[in-house]
This record gives sequence, C-alpha cells and structure tokens, in this order.
Amino acid sequence: MKVSPLLVSLSLIPLILTNRAFGDEASLTELLNLTIKAQIEAAIAAVYPALVRVEVVREEGSGGRMRKTRVTGSGTIFTEDGYVLTNHHVAGKATRIICRLSSREELEAELIGTDILSDLAILKLDLSNRKDNTPLPTAKLGDSGKVSVGDTVLAMGSPAGLSQSVTLGIVANAEMMLPGGGAFRLDGENVGQLVRWIGHDAIIFGGNSGGPLVNLEGEIIGVNEVGIGSLGGAIPSNLAKHVTHEILNYGEVRRSWLGVLSQPLLKKMSDKRGILVGSVVKDSPADRAGLQPGDIITNFNGSPVEARSQDEIPPFNAMIFDVPVGGQVTLEGLRKGEAMVWKLTTEAREATIDQPKELKNWGITARDFTRMSAIENKRPDKAGVQVHSVLSGGPAKEARPEIGRGDVIVMIGSEPVANTAALKKQTALLLGDNADPQPVLVHFERRGQRLMTVVKVGPDGENAKPKQSRKAWLGVETQVLSPDLASALDLKGKRGVRITQVHGDTRAAEAGLQVGDVVLKLDGMVVNARRPEDGDVFDGLIRQYDADSEVEFDIVRNGKRETITAALEQQPVSTSELEEYEDKDFEFTVRELSFKDQLAQRVEKGDQGVLVSQVESSGWAALAGLSAGDVIKRIEDKNIVSLEAFRQAIDEIKQAKPRQVVLFVQRGVHTRFKEIEPNWE
Repeated sequence: MKVSPLLVSLSLIPLILTNRAFGDEASLTELLNLTIKAQIEAAIAAVYPALVRVEVVREEGSGGRMRKTRVTGSGTIFTEDGYVLTNHHVAGKATRIICRLSSREELEAELIGTDILSDLAILKLDLSNRKDNTPLPTAKLGDSGKVSVGDTVLAMGSPAGLSQSVTLGIVANAEMMLPGGGAFRLDGENVGQLVRWIGHDAIIFGGNSGGPLVNLEGEIIGVNEVGIGSLGGAIPSNLAKHVTHEILNYGEVRRSWLGVLSQPLLKKMSDKRGILVGSVVKDSPADRAGLQPGDIITNFNGSPVEARSQDEIPPFNAMIFDVPVGGQVTLEGLRKGEAMVWKLTTEAREATIDQPKELKNWGITARDFTRMSAIENKRPDKAGVQVHSVLSGGPAKEARPEIGRGDVIVMIGSEPVANTAALKKQTALLLGDNADPQPVLVHFERRGQRLMTVVKVGPDGENAKPKQSRKAWLGVETQVLSPDLASALDLKGKRGVRITQVHGDTRAAEAGLQVGDVVLKLDGMVVNARRPEDGDVFDGLIRQYDADSEVEFDIVRNGKRETITAALEQQPVSTSELEEYEDKDFEFTVRELSFKDQLAQRVEKGDQGVLVSQVESSGWAALAGLSAGDVIKRIEDKNIVSLEAFRQAIDEIKQAKPRQVVLFVQRGVHTRFKEIEPNWE
C-alpha cells in the first residue's frame, strides 16, 4: 500500500515533541531517520515503476558515412498511452529504440520529436505486441520553480546501461551554469543559452542521461543530463513541461527569433542596468528594427531586464523564445545614454546547423544550409550542399581536385544544386540503370573560390580480379631440413625439406606421402635447402613442372630410403583472384572461400559458405557483431553454397525488408547466429 510521506511526517510530530520534552535525542534522531526513510520509499514507489532503460542504435556522420553506434540512456513514462521523456543526446538520432520497463518487459519505441536546444526528446512505446495489458505506470512532472538548495533528491536511471537504479543526494545549486558562461554544445546548439541546470550530488554516470530527478513528494523536478565535476545537472521540469506540450501538440518546439546576441553588462557599466547587445544578425528582425552592438536593452515588452553575469542571460533568451512566432515585441533601452525604443516582429527560429545526410553514390555526408549556417559561411542564401565528411577512396575523394570537408557543391553539369534532396534526385536521374560509375562535372566553392572537378559518381564497379597463370602444386606443406634437424634425424650433411602437412583430397595424399617424410631429391635433383631463407626452394622446384606432371621423390621415412611417385596438380586459386561482393546496405564485404581460408577455418574442401573479408566499423553488420574472417553458412533459411547464392539471398532480403535478418556463421571451430537489424528507410 502506498503511504503519503506527508501523512507519515504529520503522524510522527506528537512522538517527536514528546521525545524532545524528555530529552531523548537518540530516539528523536531515530524517528527523524524513519520519517526520511518513509519519504524516500514513497517517492521511489511513485516514480520508479515508470522508469525505463532506453537502448538506442543511432547514426552520426563521419568519414563519408553515417556510422551506427549503440548507446544506452534512461527515460520516464509520463502518460498512460506510453509517451516517454528522455534526452535528445540519447535518442534524438535514433534509428532503432528499445525500452526496457522496470517490469523487465521490452518494447520497441518511436521517436516522436526532439529538441536540441533543451536536450529533450519524446518517445512513444509500441504497445501493439504487449503481452501484459495492465495499465502502464506513469510519473508526474512537478514544479521545478519550487526547488531550493538543500532539498533532498533522488536520481533514477540506468547508469552505464545497468538495470534501473536509484541514488540519493541534495540540491547543490538550483540554477547551475558552466564556469564563465561556457558553452555546452550539442549538434550545433548551445544548450546553456536556455538551460540553467538543477545541480545535485546524487551520483550519476553515463546511462543516467534522460532519467528523472525526483523530490520527496514523488514528482519529477528535473531530467538528468550532464555531470560536471562531482555534481550532476538536471534540466528543470518546468522547461520539460513546455517542450513536451509543444512536441505532442505540434511535433516540434516553436520558438521566436530576433537575431540579437545578448551578453551581461560590462564591469565598467556599473552605473547602468539592462542587457548588452553584443551582436546583431544581418537582415534579422533586430537589424531591421535598427538595433546595434553596444545598445543596452532595459525593458522587454514593458518588463525590466538585467544581466550582470552569464547566469542571467538564459531567462532573457527564454522571454524571446516564448513569444509566439510572428508576435510583436517592444524593446526599450539606451544608446550612448540616449533613450531608445525598438519595435520588432519575431520570426521562427531555425536550427543553427542541419544534421548530416549520407550520399553513398558520392562517398560523402552532407548538410543543407540553415539560415544561421548560411550567414556564418557568408552565403548569399541557403542554396547548395555543404560537405560534412568524405569517404577515403570514395568518388569525391578520388576526384582531382578532390572535394573535401566544408566545400559547397553548387552545380552538377549545368543544373544548380538547391539542397541534399535535390542532389539525390539529380544523381538518380544521372545514373539511371547504369551499373558503372558515371563522370559528372561538378562546380563547388571553397573559401571564396569557384572550382570545377569531375567526380565518377555511382555504384562501385566490380573490379575484375587479375587471373594468375596456374602453376604446378604438390598438396603438402614443408619445413627446411636445417643442419641441426638433419643431425637429430641421423641425416647429417643432407639437404632437403621435411613434410609437415599433407592436404586431404590431393594427389600427394593419394600417392602416400606422409607427415615426417624427408624429401631429399625430386627426379634426381637435390633439394638444396638448409637455411631458413631457403623456405621457397622446394616450391620453386615444383613450379618448374607443368601441372599433371608425375615426379619421383627420394624420401627418408623412419630412417629408411624410399622412392614415391606423385602426380602434381594446379595450384589452388589465390585469395587475390577471388571475386568479392560488397553490400553497401549492410556494410560488409564477402568472397568465396579460398584454399587457405578452408585451412584457417578448418572447413572441408567444398564445404558451403562465403567468407566475410571486411566489415565497416559502425555499420549494421558491425553492430550485429559480424567480424572479418566469419564464414556465412546460412541467411535465414537459405544455405549459402557460393557467392552467387549469397547475392540471391541478399536480393530477396532487400525485397522483403524484414525487421531482422539472421545469419548463421562459423567463427573458427564454433558456430553462432548473428542478427542484423537494418534501417530500410
């Protein structure tokens, strides 16, 4: 049964007063401890059931690709239909989300909306496959405006990805800022221009992000976000209330923008009050209204404003953000001591930078321009595509001159490039059904220069592997008969090689050659090998013959001389000659098994499978745990007996687009299942 901590406290007052009267300090301390314990238990009971561990696969642009990583964080269910509050830096770039409830039930979730500036995000649990139909536990957002230094708080979450946990502490700072007004940058935004954190000493680690900070009334008064020194920082719940309302009702957080960068008054302005204008963005509402750097704003829509430290800037920014987009703002202030009034109409605030997108055909990740990023890059407008990262060995990198990070693609052929969506469409039209790369004349800008280059855009052509002439081969491995080894075998002064392995299903095995045989001559020629550097002498003699030749070997077996005739055969296909297939969706490369692969993997000659020759780091296959050297033996229910069988199975998978793709692989002497969970969008 849930017990109100307030009722517990009130019920103990008569006992506490009685003990005070008798001076029993030990009993008084014990009763107070019981009271606090009861409050903590009640607070945990109110919120802990609604706590979730958030497991995310997210994508970030790097090295010309969108690289996948797994992260864990925390969140809280705040509505009965399954909405979850967490951090943007946990789930804002998610392509796959799994939430583990306190009941240990695991549910998939969808990202409903995210807000970088407050570092908050809203998820929605998928309840369609839920086995337990009992109501979801929920937690309540409290009033962070009532938080005071010294308040007891509980930090709940999944530190380092562990199961849900609780730590205890007190509020150390109700309006914590970074030293000197330092920036907390997140995807191009300075979170500190809006957020003043609730600082507390309840222990948090990575994985606590997005979890609730709870008061003793069992209310969420903050969302844990950062660790600074020995303190944790939580985003105030009142800001979280506003963000959740905006996202749930409008799909985004609508904010106004004036184009003015404010800062605290300088120390020499001790006789003034207000906020100093540090910068005005060209052609912004503030610019059109006539504001200039150095102006002092004293009133915002009739309300006095002042900032003498960086801590006081976020409330002023919040006043601007909270004005309805297109709303009227009247600013009063001073310019060189003269009273001024400015009337402005706000505009919608855009993100500072766009998030990168992958253009596989070009081997780049790229961004569209936002209003601010265009201004910061001194662009006349938002047209063009800015290169964010470049794939080593990709089409953009191989062009001469190469296209690099920060370059802006403005035209391909004679067609202007408006943005990444337009570039993707233009590329698709250019390629058509061509399977080979297509040369494209590209105009791009770099630090004021207008450059041109030719980029071979499109799918990589399958490079034909050079065929090597087939040399004769004897299916054995050998070691040099060194002087020491010859003496130990009573063959002092002899030269030759000792057979260390006879490969199965070879003509050498059919002829009866055995491990331990010492080969002294072949067709009467001495095998002149006695030093470590003579390791290739025997194979060199064999390669002088035609394949299918019969050779007479003079050997010593168990101290006795013998002669064995064995037919040679063609050397197995080398690894460098084998065809490869690169799958760019799952981001790994496979090829046929070579003879050496079969030896290394201990598979029988002709056994099924293709070898994974390369796995892109941070790709879907890498996330599933696939490794170079694995042998794929089955995809779903399809046996993989050749590279062509692999291609066909993968093509069928891409047509069906299942949520999970199961590979059965061999790694060394063990087999295992690997489950790839691609994002088909």
